[in-house]
Amino acid sequence: MDTVVRSRSKTVVIGAQQPFCVIGERINPTGRKKFAEELKNGDLSTVLVDLENQLAAGANMVDVNAGIPLVDEPELLASVLTLIQENSDVPICIDSSVIEALEAGLAVYDGKALVNSVTGEDERLEEILPLVARHGAAVIGLANDETGIPETPQQRLEIATKIVNAAGDHGIPPEDVVIDPLAMTVGADTEAVTTTLETIRLIRDELGVNMCLGASNVSFGLPRRHELNAAFLPMAMAAGLTSAIMSTAQVCVDSVRGADLLLGHDAWGAAWIAEHRARQAALAT
Repeated sequence: MDTVVRSRSKTVVIGAQQPFCVIGERINPTGRKKFAEELKNGDLSTVLVDLENQLAAGANMVDVNAGIPLVDEPELLASVLTLIQENSDVPICIDSSVIEALEAGLAVYDGKALVNSVTGEDERLEEILPLVARHGAAVIGLANDETGIPETPQQRLEIATKIVNAAGDHGIPPEDVVIDPLAMTVGADTEAVTTTLETIRLIRDELGVNMCLGASNVSFGLPRRHELNAAFLPMAMAAGLTSAIMSTAQVCVDSVRGADLLLGHDAWGAAWIAEHRARQAALAT
């Protein structure tokens, strides 16, 4: 089952037999005080810097969030999306919890976006899914609901199933629903990652839909976060994860691309070898 997203001129396919889809996480003011202040003041220059750096590092898509307190988020998100589309052909994951911001973002997006996100809460499903359907977008569905984040993989599977079924009721096919099995920090719960991995396996086996999660969550509060994220991603890929909103630090991207080769998603290592040669050529100049 493949999930297809598009910009005006570029297509990205997310699927179990496809190379892993790296969605750059950087264009997000959360935890970035200086960036948030720039955005408040209408300065979008860092957006372009982050965009260029993530694409150069190997991102297939970028996640874009413009959620800042006391700012007109719909207007800001639309401005950021317009700027990115003027300067690249990368497909975009439009990230907001505000319905009006999602509406504004989808209105200016040229292509088939990935909307981040909807939960299993009845109210959110009824608010967001019609919007996704109207714009012909794909959507990330988080496996939590009114009761919070489920503790067990089976409970997360049940909510994921509810989201897929609700999407179908709105005319959104399963291939356009990407489930987030929820990555929690192992620093707060030693079983967090094993629970996520089992959830991924269950969703793969029972629903067969694509999956995406915030990979950097697993290392929150711990030292050497990039190394921990890089260790987690191949395990998740082997369990069935097909995309992630993640850091594009070299160790993380290299880990994903190495896993692509080892899992049979990079035939004869063509992409791995090409990247190696490109790096050698860059060092020689």
